[in-house]
This record gives sequence, C-alpha cells and structure tokens, in this order.
Amino acid sequence: MKLCTFQGTFNPIHNAHLRAAKFALEKYGFDKILFIPAFNPPHKSTNPGMATHRLNMVKLALDDYPKFEACDIEYQRGGKSYTYLTICELYKLYNIEGKINFLIGTDAFAKLNSWYEFDKLKKLVKFIVFIREDNFDISKYNYLKEAGVDFEFQTLPFVDISSTELRKKIQNKQDITNLLPKKEKEYIEKNELYKN
Repeated sequence: MKLCTFQGTFNPIHNAHLRAAKFALEKYGFDKILFIPAFNPPHKSTNPGMATHRLNMVKLALDDYPKFEACDIEYQRGGKSYTYLTICELYKLYNIEGKINFLIGTDAFAKLNSWYEFDKLKKLVKFIVFIREDNFDISKYNYLKEAGVDFEFQTLPFVDISSTELRKKIQNKQDITNLLPKKEKEYIEKNELYKN
C-alpha cells in the first residue's frame, strides 16, 4: 500500500488542509491518506476538552473523500502524541510499499530536528513539504538534507487560511462558509465551539 499521513492538531481542520491532501493524492497516486489528529500535541498547548471535537471534525470533513481516512491511533495510545511512535505503529498495521509519506508545511518542517526521536523518524518517512510563505528560501533547509532527511518541496498556490485565524473569525462571528466543509461548520455551530 502506498500510504501517506497528514498529522496535526487540526484545531480545526479546514479547506487548505483538504486542498493540499487532494493535490498530493493526485500527484503521487496514494492508496490512502490518513489524517491523524494529535491527541496531545507535544509542541502546542491545547484544551484537552477539545480533543474529541477535533477528531469528530476531521471525520466530518473527510466524509466525501473515499481515499481520505480519519485515524484515531493517537487517541487510542493516549499520552503525548509523538509522531515517531505513530509511524512505528502504522508500519505494523499496514503493508507499506516503500516508505510512509508525510504531508507537512514549511513552518513545522523547519523545527523537525527538535521532534522526539528525530534521528529514527527521518529514516522511516518521506516528507512532502508544502511551501507556506511567499519569499521562500530553500537554503534554510539544507541542514535537514545534510542530516539525511528524505524530503521534497511542493508548491501549491498559497491559500492563506490558518486554524488560528479561523478560530478568531468564529469568535468574531465572521463568515467562514468557504473555509471549511459544510458538515464541519454545522458541527462547530451545534457544539458552540471556539466562541471564546
């Protein structure tokens, strides 16, 4: 199986995430892209009460995409959501062709060497790195190439949506109709998420 993962806090997941995944699916012909919300992200502080909501929103957002799947592997494991542990578990669960591919933005990729078990993780995955800024400087990432990280950059016309901005828009009662799937928007409204 040609497997790709898309891991993140997804607080909330939005159309720019889906757009990047659709691009990767078409370009690389993956059999499946697993969206894995972090139960307890090690690099971010999140409201523990939001964990189940974040997973539910991912499930709803992926409803119309048969090759996208919400994966609760980090919820089942509990504790800090370390990518290395998740990737090791996925190799046991799936018959992987080659390496697991991993979608990531340049902002998170730049901090890769601070991740748990970085030296082991870099041997297990190929990173597909989406450029998230206009004045992109490729030389900033030379140290990761020299460290033996397997990666390639992808450019997709930049869509400036961030989960942080999205939460602010919801808080300020601004229109978010075009920024995330309808079922997810309805879930946010029904559960009164991100109101304060």
